[in-house]
Amino acid sequence: MQDAAATAQRRGALKRLIALAGAALLAGCSTIVPRTGPEAPPPPTKAPPSTAPATGTLPEDVERHRVALLVPLSGTNAAVGRSLANATQLALLDTQNERIRITSYDTATGAAAAATRAIAEGNQLILGPLLSEDVRAVAPIAKRSSVPVLSFSNDVSVAGNGAYVLGYTPVQSIDRVVDYARKSGITNFAGLIPRGLYGERASTAFLRAVEAAGGKVVTMQTYDRSAGSIAAAVAKMPKTSPFQAVLIADSSGTAAMAVPVLRRNGATTARVLGTELWNTDTAIGSQPALNGAWFASVSDNLYRQYATKYRARFGAAPYRLSSLGYDAVLLTVRIARDWRVGQRFPEAALSDRGGFAGLDGAFRFGRDGVAERSLEVQEVRNGGAVTVSPAPGGFAQ
Repeated sequence: MQDAAATAQRRGALKRLIALAGAALLAGCSTIVPRTGPEAPPPPTKAPPSTAPATGTLPEDVERHRVALLVPLSGTNAAVGRSLANATQLALLDTQNERIRITSYDTATGAAAAATRAIAEGNQLILGPLLSEDVRAVAPIAKRSSVPVLSFSNDVSVAGNGAYVLGYTPVQSIDRVVDYARKSGITNFAGLIPRGLYGERASTAFLRAVEAAGGKVVTMQTYDRSAGSIAAAVAKMPKTSPFQAVLIADSSGTAAMAVPVLRRNGATTARVLGTELWNTDTAIGSQPALNGAWFASVSDNLYRQYATKYRARFGAAPYRLSSLGYDAVLLTVRIARDWRVGQRFPEAALSDRGGFAGLDGAFRFGRDGVAERSLEVQEVRNGGAVTVSPAPGGFAQ
């Protein structure tokens, strides 16, 4: 009975979210690794005009807002791009919104060219691109025409000057899990950090988070992504295990490979901490080495209901980050009530300190243009992950 009640409650929450979006009351990278494994192309369906890919000059449309979706529809990341495009279509259908026209442009054939064409065809808002290098190419073009860019990247360096970052960033995830660990009594921390840009940003975030929480980093080692390099990094850590928790700033698969090495090196009781990357890994529950580990991420409660609807419509599982496309549409629908057709998108509305609501929970844009998210802490347990610290429902003004 409890499971049934919980399921009914989650479904009710999704319905309320969609209803709120419809009523406009919601105010207040590299190759992508899918969470659900390779996604088969969706079965042929008749797409509504608002989501048709660009194939020529757009017909005159004086009744709908023109919004461009810039994602890879061919090439290595095509499946992710299709999933994002499908998510935007589903959001329009769920909100029953007929005032927004979304046209898809393929960034795999050239992001700058896609943006130039989208703007020439009258789009006043860009959703995407997905990859940071594409955001860098698109942002200056969009800025010259005063067209905001809501990117799906998690690279904070591309934010600003009219470009916004909707992706899940390691800084916020690390800050949240470290804060939770500190409040749980952990004072001494260690870090295992991969070399590269992600690792550099993760290490900086880790040091700052521990300091802010009143803890201490007693050791931090870096490694290349190989078993031998991880073992060498762990060997440099104190064998007397003076730390109570260790952050492994990598995928859950890499973390699962590192944990046995840590245990053999003397860190027999240290709590393992992960990052937002773990929320996109389907195999996290099948890694016994990670039992008891903590990581912070967006909530999956509403996402599960969305994924069910997505499968029913498109015949395939969505990529986890496709929820960014869905939430970008909810945000657009919310703002569209004060957006006159044919006029520029009211970019100032993106700065609403009350934030917005979506499948991934509450979020708002900071002054830097990065989405600040309300995150929960999950613990890997019994073949899955359970919430041990719920995400806050909103933001303090």
